[in-house]
Amino acid sequence: MSNCSHHDHGHTHQHGHEHNHAHDHAHAHDHGEAVSTVDDIKPTGLKDAEEAVFFIQKMDCPTEEKLIRERLSNMDGIAAMQFNLIQRELTVQHRLPSVEPIVTTLAALDMLPKVKSDTLDATTGTGDDDHGTSYAIPKRKWLMVGIAAIAALASEVVAWNSGNDRSLVVIALALLAIAVGGVDTLKKGWIALRHLSLNMNFLMSLAVIGAAIIGQWPEAAVVIVLFTLAEMIESLSLDRARNAIAGLMAMSPDEATVLQDGAWISVAAKQVTLNTAVRVKPGERIPLDGVVTDGQPVINQAPITGESMPVAKQSGDQVFAGTINGNTAFDYRVTAVQSESTLSRIVKSVQQAQGQRAPTQRFVDQFARYYIPAVVAMAVLVAVLPPLLLNAPFYPWLYKALVLLVIACPCALVISTPVTIVSGLAAAARHGILIKGGVYLEQGRLLKALALDKTGTITHGKPVVTDVQRLSDGDEASLLTHAASLALRSDHPVSAAIAAHWKTQQAEAIAEDVGDFKALTGRGVQGSIGNSDFYLGNHRLVHELDMCSPALEERLLALEKQGKTTTILCRDGKAQLLLAVADTVRDSSRDAIAQLKQLGVSVTMLTGDNAHTARAIADVVQLDDARGDQLPEDKLNAIGDMIDKHAYVGMVGDGINDAPALARAQIGFAMGAAGTDTALETADVALMDDDLRKIPDFIRLSKKTHRVLMQNITIALGIKAVFLVLALTGESSLWMAVFADMGASLIVVFNGLRLVRSL
Repeated sequence: MSNCSHHDHGHTHQHGHEHNHAHDHAHAHDHGEAVSTVDDIKPTGLKDAEEAVFFIQKMDCPTEEKLIRERLSNMDGIAAMQFNLIQRELTVQHRLPSVEPIVTTLAALDMLPKVKSDTLDATTGTGDDDHGTSYAIPKRKWLMVGIAAIAALASEVVAWNSGNDRSLVVIALALLAIAVGGVDTLKKGWIALRHLSLNMNFLMSLAVIGAAIIGQWPEAAVVIVLFTLAEMIESLSLDRARNAIAGLMAMSPDEATVLQDGAWISVAAKQVTLNTAVRVKPGERIPLDGVVTDGQPVINQAPITGESMPVAKQSGDQVFAGTINGNTAFDYRVTAVQSESTLSRIVKSVQQAQGQRAPTQRFVDQFARYYIPAVVAMAVLVAVLPPLLLNAPFYPWLYKALVLLVIACPCALVISTPVTIVSGLAAAARHGILIKGGVYLEQGRLLKALALDKTGTITHGKPVVTDVQRLSDGDEASLLTHAASLALRSDHPVSAAIAAHWKTQQAEAIAEDVGDFKALTGRGVQGSIGNSDFYLGNHRLVHELDMCSPALEERLLALEKQGKTTTILCRDGKAQLLLAVADTVRDSSRDAIAQLKQLGVSVTMLTGDNAHTARAIADVVQLDDARGDQLPEDKLNAIGDMIDKHAYVGMVGDGINDAPALARAQIGFAMGAAGTDTALETADVALMDDDLRKIPDFIRLSKKTHRVLMQNITIALGIKAVFLVLALTGESSLWMAVFADMGASLIVVFNGLRLVRSL
């Protein structure tokens, strides 16, 4: 029997990008779907459904979103809807022969829809930018509001000087103000009434009409103008949030200098195809992703990865669109068209993340659903009960009821959450932290424990061979060639180190053919070379193959106590060659772990490496809890134990070999995601470079986001409560209520926008 104890350095050769969609679906069930479903939706998508994206020119407030949702949800063939209020986008999953019924319905609601993309028309090649989507307020509308404001002010002045609110001049001026400045609001109010929707436009229309009925013409005019102006200012303030996202894409230049017919010419970046040669001059931004072919530039990658220091590149290294070249020109080969660049995928991910409702936003939406009817019911009671039960005069109480209707408008409350979330997402993206949904941004503050993979996370993930020891009478060079031939079939960092060492030692050697190759998860690989069966694996594998001896055990333990990872080549039932590799700890790891501890987060290292190596690395980064010999199922169980103890747990890995543990954790972090399709698509939070310090930055941003959300809710509800009391006591007027609502909206929007510069 073997004298070898049970060890494992995690030399897991079986890879492939396994942080798969099961991860996404697990989280979707945990945190609630971002999609508003009409029919049942399977996690993998909607079977046989088409997708269309619409730009809704007049969707600036949850009021419009609610009306659209109510109308489309009753249409046959509509499977699901997802709203992006900040970008004014509506994504519809449908089973219709064309999108015309959807467009017609939206147009009937006066929403000015434009089709941005439709899978039914995908063959036309029409891009989103070709549809003329614009957020700008037309100059004509500003002119009309200006005229309305002058008319409303004149009506107020004439009424004040004459002491008569119902003179023909006062009424004429008020009607002019209402007709010029409030026609859109009244039209939307009528549409809302037809569809039995208690939205903001209906309530405001009712308040204005009520004020006119009781003879408060100047006030009716002022209210409608103030409300229209408030909507326009709110739209402008939302542009700040939109620009936070648009600014990301603006980092990529519109033109590229490419090689055509032997000459360097400037062309539109969106027209550049794969494998085109591109030249970048000193100080220029790189227009497209690619691989360096000539030159040794120093690139400022901060726009993508958030790295503080420029990175030296050489031939074969990857460069990203939007990053900035240093002081030397270089050439590179394009590896992704503009729409598929890392920067484009980041922007797309942030835009998609906006559509996901964070927990606070879902709460606010639910609250608003009950808040509006409750206040409207209170307004009806205020208007009716005192005159009926107390024989009080009707007009004063009706006026108080109208003020309550204005107070019922929930826009300041509901708009505060998406603006805050978008600002946080944009701030994170600018610093190389790609958060895949508002739910993760808001709930990151809840993290109490974090599990870290070792290789590629705490360490650089690029080990080098430090020791080669022959264990048999065979030729060391031949044995090393056997080991390298097996290692070349694997993508594990330890295998890469063995292959690299072989190439430096035997530059002219040729790898041998390997037959019957098989990866042994968590142990190593096996294959046949010539007429012999070979195994290349870790301490655990040698033990399981019963090829260990006291002498070999002593050698292995001596190397492992030095923090080295051991790999053994076995042939014909005997250990032939011992290789030891060592990985270096990232400079940022110790600081990151210290910051996490200060934030009250318990940190555990989970590694497939043997316990001695795990302990050695843990001592360097000052980690108390380090667990070695962890197979994928062991890591999964460890995450489960941590959740039982700490409730909210995160897992950090490379997005490749830790899929089960990443899926089980509430938040999965992928390291070094820049240029990695799988990590960008599947991680809950993708760190664009390899700096662990971004995780404490993410937690701090999450805490600040939550504080701002609570501040905004308090401000919005606080102002509503104050004016509720003032309305009931008769101390508030209609124009004061509108002014307060406008002020509350602006306060919460700009408070949320503070997050854009919070990192």
